[in-house]
Amino acid sequence: MRPARLVALLAAVATLPLTSVVAQADPPPAPVFENGQAQPVFDPADVLREDLWVTAPVDSDRDGKDDKVHAQVVRPKATLKGMKVPVVYQASPYYAGGNEVANHNVDVELYVPGRPHPPAGPRIATDKVGPSAPPITWRYEQYFTSRGFAVVYGESLGSGLSTGCPTTGERNETIGARSVVDWLNHRAPAEDAAGKPVKADWSTGKTGMMGVSYNGTLPNAVASTGVRGLETIVPIAAISSWYDYYRNDGAVVAAGGFQGEDTDVLADYVYTRADRSICRPVIDGLLADQDRVTGDYSRFWDVRNYREDVSKVRASVLVVHGLNDANVKTSQGTKWYEDLRRHGVEHKIWLHQAGHADPYTLRKEEWLVTLNKWMSHYLYGVRNGIEREPKATVQREDGSWVDEADWPKPGTADATVYPWPGGAQRGKLDVRDQLPGRPVVERLSDDAGKTIQELADLPSSGNRLSYSTGAAKQPVRLAGEASADLAISFDRPAANVTGVLLDRAPDGTAKVITRGWTDPQNRADPARTQPIRPGSSYRVEVELIAKDYVLPAGHKLEFVLASSDHDFTLRPKPGAGLAIDLTRTSITLPVLGGKAALRSSF
Repeated sequence: MRPARLVALLAAVATLPLTSVVAQADPPPAPVFENGQAQPVFDPADVLREDLWVTAPVDSDRDGKDDKVHAQVVRPKATLKGMKVPVVYQASPYYAGGNEVANHNVDVELYVPGRPHPPAGPRIATDKVGPSAPPITWRYEQYFTSRGFAVVYGESLGSGLSTGCPTTGERNETIGARSVVDWLNHRAPAEDAAGKPVKADWSTGKTGMMGVSYNGTLPNAVASTGVRGLETIVPIAAISSWYDYYRNDGAVVAAGGFQGEDTDVLADYVYTRADRSICRPVIDGLLADQDRVTGDYSRFWDVRNYREDVSKVRASVLVVHGLNDANVKTSQGTKWYEDLRRHGVEHKIWLHQAGHADPYTLRKEEWLVTLNKWMSHYLYGVRNGIEREPKATVQREDGSWVDEADWPKPGTADATVYPWPGGAQRGKLDVRDQLPGRPVVERLSDDAGKTIQELADLPSSGNRLSYSTGAAKQPVRLAGEASADLAISFDRPAANVTGVLLDRAPDGTAKVITRGWTDPQNRADPARTQPIRPGSSYRVEVELIAKDYVLPAGHKLEFVLASSDHDFTLRPKPGAGLAIDLTRTSITLPVLGGKAALRSSF
């Protein structure tokens, strides 16, 4: 080719777009969405698993160094080709198993102001377990990674390969869990096992936290800090106030099935880091500060009350809770939900008939549709309308599910009922009129050796008072928190007070709908103990655990008053006497349709 023609050709080529000369690079892989849901277009086995340690700006083990949170990242290998993904993050103290622990003795006398309190006695040994280090995994891991999300696991401070100390809900645990969100958003440093810095340059920074029980409580805690980048949380069977988990209105109360557990016991259980001595002073401090004597609300509990910081929450929240969860009681979820709604946080709630459970095991397909749409919307920005769907999904007693505008269902209102004489056997519970005239007093004597179910099954008893409606003509739905307003006196300066709602079937069998407890020494304020003068009458309110329950036609609604609750409260020796004035006592029920519906049903 002649030089002149070559120059002309090169000049012509120079005017062409670069893509006409050099093959355009392939675009990075991308997720696929159909019907508002992320689709499983990535091989769940084709993932990259990385271990790293995030620096948290807290020194909870007091060693002069910032704590380190062990995190494990599981992300699609498509992120090596330029795809950036959001994260579904589960923080947990349980990945390394648990230790052998002993619970506190609950067969103790109650606190009396001004009197020396006897020693609590030895802690009671429980089943032996030991720390372990199984591979970290989760039933949701492959589901999310196959749909273009990364999954990140974070070991809570003091557990597994993290440093720091467990403190059962205190701020250091919140800061530790939050630090992973900060790392994903380039605000916190991390390093691998060799000390090499690790950056989350594969992530969009958008993070959703979810988990069950403690693993669901940590999302509540982190969201209550208002951390940026946490776009949504899905707390399942989660705690929103640790005081309400281990105490109730001044009373020392157990999580169902864990009589005698407390913050120090749980911290001992999850304290699985390699150094077995450095956190002993911290956990011993929990034992001193948690106060199993007075049961008073204090600063110790205030920092573990995430509802106090609900105004800081930026993340949307999908609350999931069991209506029969005796461990993390239903009110933990419903109070959190109602506070979020009041503060304008985007919200949705699932309530099911199981106990301490993940809806994955109850209604898998429908649950995954909701969860997928929720995460796709809040983490990928997919406009699928999930935020405009009915706010409440509730499972009914027969196993069916209903979607409703909100919870409680609009139209639910308080209705008051009144006990009439005969409580030693079964007095009347009147849906219209309070007992008139001069004071009418009925008495019971405490016996913590009998369970509430045993007391309810007795045709008559001196250890409880029972009041019943007639048989319902039509179903009655209760949704929310019931309460009992008692005019009550005591023959001793200390006593438990327990209120219970029962469903009495036509065959005479009884089922507990809900229950609640209080320490009458805290009648004015959970944070302040006031002495009781034997023989004096006091106004005492007992708030019962939130419930959504349909009393069938033909069944009776029954209120039972007792002192100690064998399965939940401290258990003093029998004998404390309680007396209520029926003319000044009432029970308030949250009824769909309010007073009119209640009166027409009975």
